[in-house]
Amino acid sequence: METQNVDILLATYNGEKYLELQLDSILSQTYSNFRLLISDDCSSDNTRKILEEYKKKDNRIFLYFQKENLGVVKNFEYLLQKVESTYYMFSDQDDIWKKEKIEKSLKKIEETKSDLVYSDLEVVDENLNIIYNSYWKLKGIYRKIKKYNNFESLYLNNFVTGCTIISKKTLINKVLPLPNTSKYVLHDYWIPLIISQKGKIGYIEEPLIKYRQHKNNEIGSKKRSDEISEFDKIRKLFINVKKEHFKVFIENENKFINENIKDLNKVSLKYYEMLETKKSINFKNWNLFFKLYKYEGFIYKMENFLILNIPIITRLLFKLKKIVKR
Repeated sequence: METQNVDILLATYNGEKYLELQLDSILSQTYSNFRLLISDDCSSDNTRKILEEYKKKDNRIFLYFQKENLGVVKNFEYLLQKVESTYYMFSDQDDIWKKEKIEKSLKKIEETKSDLVYSDLEVVDENLNIIYNSYWKLKGIYRKIKKYNNFESLYLNNFVTGCTIISKKTLINKVLPLPNTSKYVLHDYWIPLIISQKGKIGYIEEPLIKYRQHKNNEIGSKKRSDEISEFDKIRKLFINVKKEHFKVFIENENKFINENIKDLNKVSLKYYEMLETKKSINFKNWNLFFKLYKYEGFIYKMENFLILNIPIITRLLFKLKKIVKR
């Protein structure tokens, strides 16, 4: 018996190419007691027309058309404020939901009494051919999730993909407003991080989404550093990402309930700002580095340590690696 209702939040923008298949996958779920709330962010293609046609066929669809472009984060924030059901889920416009995604997500969050649940994803190309069976294993986060899956392990690096989340309406006020000052701290990082401070987060190892990769992806399975060929630019990216993380945390420190974490945010920002000035080697605050990276895998931890703190050696190794590849 379908006793709980769910609101699915779909933010669209110029999504005509893949939108219909995604809508079909949601509307044909094995669990049917849901509302599909869709906010279109001033699309200039046929997205609006497609949405209006689907609305005529299914009364579970509720449409909102923005008059000014909000951007993806504020568009999802708009939808979060429209939630009326017990639970809500996020959806991207270009993926495919497996038929039991709602049913299995709802079962997990209720059986485990979790406050938020997320799942693995199956990575596919634009034609839905499988590239990787497990997004978690592709990204090297499987062991981290299995071993930790808590606030401390989320703090430095996010491992939750937004389009897999199911969470509770009663917790929405704890995460709003969503930060919107950095492209490195989006809703799928912020929401599980804030909820996990006191709440319980659960996970489903099974991939419940076909996670489509294509040239127009805002965020996909590739690392940003994979597209950079110069060591110093890679190091700069590493530093800037973390600086932006901690700036966002400091700007929104009222959302952090632990005073020690508030202090750690400030100290960590100063650490990464200091690293910008160290072009050859840094001997300061190694203990802070290992505190921040405590929950990361050994290889990832050591790679970051060398890149950030001993660039004079890592720069040479990077050059040698490029020469060998020629």
